[in-house]
Amino acid sequence: MKRALAEAQAAAAAGEAPIGALVVDPQTDAVVAAARNAPIAEHDPTAHAEILALREAARKRGNYRLTGLELFVTLEPCAMCAGAISHARISRLVYGASDEKGGAVEHGPRFFEQPTCHWRPDVVSGVMAEESADLLRGFFRERRGKG
Repeated sequence: MKRALAEAQAAAAAGEAPIGALVVDPQTDAVVAAARNAPIAEHDPTAHAEILALREAARKRGNYRLTGLELFVTLEPCAMCAGAISHARISRLVYGASDEKGGAVEHGPRFFEQPTCHWRPDVVSGVMAEESADLLRGFFRERRGKG
C-alpha cells in the first residue's frame, strides 16, 4: 500500500486527484502494474488509477482475466472501477480510505453484493486508510485555497 500511496502522491503533484493503484502477484509479491489517477492528463474520464493498473496488467499478462492477482488502491473504488475489478476476475481487493460519496464497495451500490455481479473478490478495507484520507483531504483543501 505504501507504493500505491507513492503513486497517489505523484498524481497529486501532476494536479490529479491523489489516488494510486497496484496489481500484485501474491505468489511472488511482484508488482505487475502500477498506476495513478490521470483523467485530466489523458482527457479520459475512465482513466482512474484502478482502470489504468488493470489495463497495464492485462497487457503484460496477455489476458483480460487477472485471476489470482490482487489490486491495492488508496481509495474505495467507484462503481465503474468495481465493475472492471469484477470483469478482470481480481482475486483480492485491498483499499485504504472509504469513500462515502463515490465509493461502490461498502457505500453506494455495494457492487459486489449485487446478484448481477458475477465475480466477487475478497475485500480488505482500511489499510493505511488515514494516510490515504489525509492525502486526499490535503489535496482538495489546497485546491480550494484553504491550504
